[in-house]
Order: sequence, then C-alpha cells, then structure tokens
Amino acid sequence: MDYLPFTRPSIDEETIAGVAEVLRSGWITSGPCARQLEQELSQYFGGRPVRVMSSATGALEVALALAGVQAGDEVITTPLSWVATANVILRAGARPVFVDVDALTRNIDLERIESAITARTRALLPVDMAGLPVDRDRLYDIAGRHGLRVIEDAAQSMGASWRGKRIGSFGDLAAISFHANKNITTAEGGCLVLNNAAETDLCTRLRLQGVVRLPDGGQEVEVAGGKHNLTDVAARIGLGQLKHLEAFTARRRVLAQRYFERFDTDTGCELPLAEYANCNWHMFQVLLPLARLRIDRGGFIEAMHQRGIGVGVHYPAMHLFGLYRKLGYNPGDFPQAERIGSTTVTLPLFPAMVDADVERVCTAVAEVIRENNK
Repeated sequence: MDYLPFTRPSIDEETIAGVAEVLRSGWITSGPCARQLEQELSQYFGGRPVRVMSSATGALEVALALAGVQAGDEVITTPLSWVATANVILRAGARPVFVDVDALTRNIDLERIESAITARTRALLPVDMAGLPVDRDRLYDIAGRHGLRVIEDAAQSMGASWRGKRIGSFGDLAAISFHANKNITTAEGGCLVLNNAAETDLCTRLRLQGVVRLPDGGQEVEVAGGKHNLTDVAARIGLGQLKHLEAFTARRRVLAQRYFERFDTDTGCELPLAEYANCNWHMFQVLLPLARLRIDRGGFIEAMHQRGIGVGVHYPAMHLFGLYRKLGYNPGDFPQAERIGSTTVTLPLFPAMVDADVERVCTAVAEVIRENNK
C-alpha cells in the first residue's frame, strides 16, 4: 500500500509549465510574477496592500518593525506555535510574554490576555492554530481598549474566515505562510497584509535592505532592511495555487467532516473543535490518551509509519525549549499548552486525499491504540 504523508502539495501541470517559462525567461528573482501575485492577493484580501515575502517569518519580522516594537518592549503571544512566532520577538530585542491557550480552540486564551498586559506591552501576536481563527471581535476589542497593535500570525489560516470575512481582509497586520505544507504554497514564502500606503512603502524598503532607487539611477538607504524578497520562480507557483484555493479549502472541509464521522471515539483521543464556518482545516490534530498507553508518542508515530501513514507533531510548547527556559519560563507555567503540546499528533489531511484515505487513517489509529492499551 502506498505511503500516505501527513501533507502533500497539489501542483497542477499548468503551474509546472509556468515555472519552466519563468526559468527560461532569465528573470528568476523578484520581478513581474511577484508583482502580479501581490496584485492578486490584494484583490483576494479586499483591496488591502500586500507584499510577498520569502517566508512568513520574514513577514513577522517586518511587521514587528512596522508596529514599532523595540528593545525592552513586550509582545504577548501563545506558547503553542511554531517557534518562529516567539523567535522573531526576541530578534527584535523584545520579550515574548506567553499566555496559555484555551483547551477547546487551542488558540491563545483571550480571557487571560489582559492580566498579562503591562506598561511595556506594545503588541498582541496571536496564532490561528491549525487554521482556526482566534476570535477577532474579542481580540480587537482588547487591543483597542489598551492601545495595542495586533500582528496576526495567520501563517496557517489562508482561506479561513471570521464571521464571513476572509482572514487578512480586515484588522491590523497579518502575516501568512506559503510554505510547502500550507493550504497554498510557493515552496517557501509568505506575505504581509498591510494597512496603508506609508506602511507599505516602509515594508517594501524593509523587505530588501532598505534600498530606494533614485531617478538618476543612484540609491538611498535610510532604514536597515533585511533580505525577504520572494523570487519569481516561487511567485509563479503561488499564482497557480491561488486559483485553486477555494477548491482546496472546500475539499479540506469535506475530509475533516469525514474524520469526525469515521473516528473511533472509544480510542480516548481528543478531537479538535468541529468548526466549519471559519476554519480552513490546515491540519487535523488529535490528542493521544498517552496515560492509558504502553507506548509514548514516538512509539505511536512509529507504529503508524509501519502502517504506511505519516504523522506530524505541531507543536511542542515552546516555553519549554532551552532558549525560553533561560528567560525564566518553567514547566507548569502554561498547563494547557504543555498538555496539548505533549500529546498532539497531526494526521494526514490534504486536498488530493480520497475518502478511503481517511478511513485508512482512522482504522490505523484505532488499531495502534487498541494494541497498546495498558
């Protein structure tokens, strides 16, 4: 039986041919394809300005600079995310202030945010875990009452929505990922959704070394930019992918529904929130009942691999990493994030899957758990 990975991009032949055209054109770094992708993304996000980036991490770094985050500031975020979410705060010279997650949504617990706000807090940086949006109404109410910028780590939520509005089409700064495992991809890449022309101009400069081209052919540099530009090769992939986003999202929702219908609840696994109005089902994550098993999570993953099924881990609670332990964080600080981070596994979910693949995964999970009960 063929190996079933936990994710796989769907790239059509037209896009592959388009990449070949870009390669033959001789213009392979940032150029017309990158500009076209920005235009099409702007249309998707309701006309808001967009700048494409080489990664969502780069987009977050630029967003922090645009929000005025500096050394000594604090940025409130979740401990349950890919470590880039907190790393960019450190790299800006600021301190990540973690707030535990909600057990049901696995997103930052909005009830706990205000108690973490201090005079040094400059911004809120929430994450849409697995493509399930944080409650934008409550988030922006908190930010507005405390005069804080919001930097949405929407890396996982391309195609998701809140109350009928696309994530990225409203709000403050939004960083989105087009990594190979995301709902649409540019192989590596991302974008930053912005608010106005002045912010967009500064973003453009921060994206590429701060360089401004002068009319006489010279250059000027007034800000210390980085190197975050997206190549035309990557952008051409993105242009092909964007055409399929709605279909990809619809298929992911069908597959998620199939998981809920077929999953054996007697396994003791904790399923995600069954949310279809807003979630894009970037990932389907379950929490393992490790306390009742004779194997640990690694043993479960290996048993699934032996059955030809890939499983991911997204994500360990990052405050337990050595880098953040040095900042004073300790085990027990954020019990929900630690519980979820230590028991979560990501099961296969991508648009090219067929319904039978879901049944195969559900059967395998039940077998592994049944065979390893204490």
